[in-house]
Amino acid sequence: MFENIKEDRGQVGIGTLIVFIAMVLVAAIAAGVLVNTAGFLQATAEDAGQQSVNKVTNRVDVVSVHGIVNGSSPKSVDNLNLTVRLAAGSGSVSLNNTSIKYLSADTARTLVNNNSADAESIDWANASNNEFAVRDIADDDTSFPILNSQTDRVEVVINTSVVEGSAKNGLQTGESVTLEITSRNGGTAQVILTMPQQLAGKNDGDPVAL
Repeated sequence: MFENIKEDRGQVGIGTLIVFIAMVLVAAIAAGVLVNTAGFLQATAEDAGQQSVNKVTNRVDVVSVHGIVNGSSPKSVDNLNLTVRLAAGSGSVSLNNTSIKYLSADTARTLVNNNSADAESIDWANASNNEFAVRDIADDDTSFPILNSQTDRVEVVINTSVVEGSAKNGLQTGESVTLEITSRNGGTAQVILTMPQQLAGKNDGDPVAL
């Protein structure tokens, strides 16, 4: 009349419990590694993205260019004067940390700023052949030679006679030079200049459009 009811009961041994705890610990450690790795990758991606933005935006624009005539025979252009400003959307750019790649038919050099003197007073006869100079044109907050405003203007001066070496007195008529102006963050502006075909009638020190 009465049925014997038997209940099945599971019994957990200490070995099973240890295995369970070990699995939980392994899962927790794996999750921690994944979280740390994801955080590292995110930070690296953000840094790489910011550096890429800086290379595009943090640079200068060349507003105008003219040369100065060397009256020695044959006549040539021995000073390149480039007026520069910040590119649109650019952060501050220090010309002390800016380099210029100078490439002509005969010469390839990387120029750095000679920040020991203003371009007005620099002694080019004793200057290095891998230097350029700067001249303040417009600066409303005395930050020169740092460009930190769209109203700032600085003139970059390159003495081609010094850069090209003693064998030449600058760039001759018809010769071209490529200048790549690179800021500390890697932003680059390029300009290609061709010397005028005719310098007749020009005197030593006269400006000429490029």
